Amino acid sequence: MRSIAIALVATVCVCSLQATSPTLETARWWSHVRALADDAMEGRDTGSRGYERAARYVVNALKRAGLKPGNAGSYYQTVPLHVVRFRADASSARLVRGAATRTLAWHRHIRVAASPSLPSTVNAPMVFVGAAGWEREVDVTGKIIVQLAPPPNAPRTRDAMFTRPPPGAIGLLAIDNVDTLEPRRWPVQYSVTMTIRGEAPAAYNGLVIAWNPESAEWLFEGSGHSYRELKALWDEGKPLPNFPLPSSFRATMRVEESDLESPNIIATIPGSDPVLAQEHLVLSAHLDGYGFGEPWQTSPEAKPDRIYNGAFDDAAYVALLIDFAQRTQEARTTFRRSLSLAIFTGEEKGLLGSRYFTDHVPIARDRVIANINLDQVRPLFPLKQLTAIAVDESTLGDTIRDVAGGMGLRIQADPEPWRNLMRRADNWNFMQIGVPATGFVLAPEKGTDDEAVYKEWYARRYHTPLDDLDQPWDPSAAATFNDFFGRLVTTLANDGRRPAWKAGSVYATPSR
Repeated sequence: MRSIAIALVATVCVCSLQATSPTLETARWWSHVRALADDAMEGRDTGSRGYERAARYVVNALKRAGLKPGNAGSYYQTVPLHVVRFRADASSARLVRGAATRTLAWHRHIRVAASPSLPSTVNAPMVFVGAAGWEREVDVTGKIIVQLAPPPNAPRTRDAMFTRPPPGAIGLLAIDNVDTLEPRRWPVQYSVTMTIRGEAPAAYNGLVIAWNPESAEWLFEGSGHSYRELKALWDEGKPLPNFPLPSSFRATMRVEESDLESPNIIATIPGSDPVLAQEHLVLSAHLDGYGFGEPWQTSPEAKPDRIYNGAFDDAAYVALLIDFAQRTQEARTTFRRSLSLAIFTGEEKGLLGSRYFTDHVPIARDRVIANINLDQVRPLFPLKQLTAIAVDESTLGDTIRDVAGGMGLRIQADPEPWRNLMRRADNWNFMQIGVPATGFVLAPEKGTDDEAVYKEWYARRYHTPLDDLDQPWDPSAAATFNDFFGRLVTTLANDGRRPAWKAGSVYATPSR
């Protein structure tokens, strides 16, 4: 890999910039990122060979930094999982209109969520439903409803939006809307559902098919309408029609089920105060990624890449926990409270590792005083302000603002709550058991070049093979955030006052 130092600029060619060289302050941190996001780790999919290899790397690094086992004498906490995997290689799908047949590719044209309740075969006509009053205009009995979907993590503002097939219909086909900061990915990595073993699977909401908008015109051939026409009406906020489609959808679908295990990693820095050492501040990040997935064309001249390395999601912040532990050892730093470093599995499969941890905390639950979770940071441009998750819900927010203010950094509450960032990272499971928790987003200023860089990263790299070691990043932002994190942890670990929920916070009462 050729590495040169660059400055990030917001241009349409930002994706062609070469990888960034670390500075002196970020060199060791980046060495851990390089190790964890290397192709040899195979994308660290939950329970995979690559994940196990990465877990061994993390444990060995924490041992060398002098951390103690954090789970009854072990660095590992085994999470038992049940897996349902959609077998695209053993399934088929096609559109049929009269004598014409169009073969569809799973993960590229269409996808379904893996569920043991999926029907093995489907053969049904289709009908487009776009507006209220469809009950009077079209018969959906025994048919698949086709609709335009709202963008991910956006409110469902239309009057004929479904999340499951309505009574009488046998399926729902939703054409993806990619006009959003975090578009769904096509090709889809794969279709797999994981649950903690022994728990009831998520409720089956009927046959729901997602459709790639790039091939959406196929659905409307011969109907007198086009996807382009309907999307334009959607974008203008105008009413959409209801009408039958001339094609039927035929498919065979196969899933397979299995059990696997994947470990969380738990390590401890014991506190020095005879009383406060009984309390633990949990510092967390997730180690898992997406592993091998559908090949992604990273550039016109490159071979398709099928390793989803997850460099900034979230190898970089597992690396920060390792670097923090090493710096603590070298400086012979002590903390009044104990620190528990928790590196979770299964985050990308639904926050499974952190949920298992919070249901099986290795110490008494009331001795966990707070959680600082590292995810979603992305050091892409100079750090001036941070979004702090749940910043106004607990006194953690006051400490965060004090520490950041001393560094000249601004702290803001989440300006985009519709993205559900609070519920999509491992801090959420701590909040569910009544533990004050937070996480951070390196937030660009509106209307700036930094915002363009931020949007480009999410549009092109997030959850793709392009989140790798060859991407541009800003060493000054990484160094500043890493310093901020260290100061925040030190302040919380040494403060005699325990973080607390503020009056009126809905999270003050545990939900499980």
